[in-house]
Amino acid sequence: MKTNIFIIAAALLLSACGDKKQTNDEQASSATVNENTVKLTDAQLRNAGIETGGLVQRVISGTLKLSGKIDVPPQNMISVSVPLGGYLKSTNLLPGMHVKKGETIAVIEDQQYIQLQQDYLTAKAKLGVLEKDYQRQKELNASQAASDKVAQQAETDYRSDRILVTTLAEKLRLTGIDPGRINEGHIEKSINIHSPIDGFVSKVNINIGKYVSPTEVLFELVNPTDIHLALKVFEKDLGQLQLGQKVLAYTNNNPDKKYECKILLIGHDLSADRAADVHCHFETYDKSLVPGTYMNAEVEVKNTAANTLPTDAIVDFEGKSYVFRVTGDKTYQMVEVKSEESLNGYTRIDITNTTGNKYVTKGAYSLLMMLKNKAE
Repeated sequence: MKTNIFIIAAALLLSACGDKKQTNDEQASSATVNENTVKLTDAQLRNAGIETGGLVQRVISGTLKLSGKIDVPPQNMISVSVPLGGYLKSTNLLPGMHVKKGETIAVIEDQQYIQLQQDYLTAKAKLGVLEKDYQRQKELNASQAASDKVAQQAETDYRSDRILVTTLAEKLRLTGIDPGRINEGHIEKSINIHSPIDGFVSKVNINIGKYVSPTEVLFELVNPTDIHLALKVFEKDLGQLQLGQKVLAYTNNNPDKKYECKILLIGHDLSADRAADVHCHFETYDKSLVPGTYMNAEVEVKNTAANTLPTDAIVDFEGKSYVFRVTGDKTYQMVEVKSEESLNGYTRIDITNTTGNKYVTKGAYSLLMMLKNKAE
């Protein structure tokens, strides 16, 4: 009998322990609904000191922070190619190097350049003979010693060869060879490629010994006289900008070095994300600012009303800013926002779907720790 009582008591004790463990597990798991939403118990709500409120319209004056990249208009980006193709014999160019207008930047070799000079000199020599024959046939025809047909053929041959000489001379000039410098004792086997601008090298697309066709680009050169900064500005911020407005730009690698710019052009075409391009001109050009370089920028703006939350409502996690939106009874969802200027304890935020929403204004950091600790 005692043995039976002991077995029943042990079973009841194990059952009670199991129910208690299950209750504790449920309470522990109730804090996290998913990776971005947390649901609190009454005790957790009291301990976290959660307070909520809506967005507040406040006048914020300060700095508009933007981002963009260095850009060059098409007319200032020069692609260098070879008119007739050939093999690259030599070049010293490297990306970033400065070049002067007229400077030799590459030497190209190919048999076709020798052949072109040969054809030109042959046609030029033949032209002299044809010209004399034409004049002779013209005189004979005038005295009726030669037929009109013979005189006309002589004129046709002479004019055709003169056209050929002119055409070949222009082809030589196109390749950079001066027709006046070549003769039967001097034929050039290579041509020089000259820089068409004062600027710097953006790209080098060829190596020595490689054959390039006329359609291939050897080098890309940039004329820095009109290099500018293209900033991406959202529609809601465009009204704060105006032509001539001062801009301070800096790179991620060297944020302490500021580059002064002025707004030159404000775009009116909005992209799919409701942003427009704003073009800024650098006051002083720095050759380290190459096309494609990403930059941040700051613009002093006038007082403007904006959506704000208390600065304590915004938490930073892994390089991004978040707020907690109330989605139900003791339930809060972490939402990414873009935090901007701050003034007197309030921060301007960029967030969508704000109508009627409530946000955690106090205790946001506790929610973040609770959410992430449970997620781990």
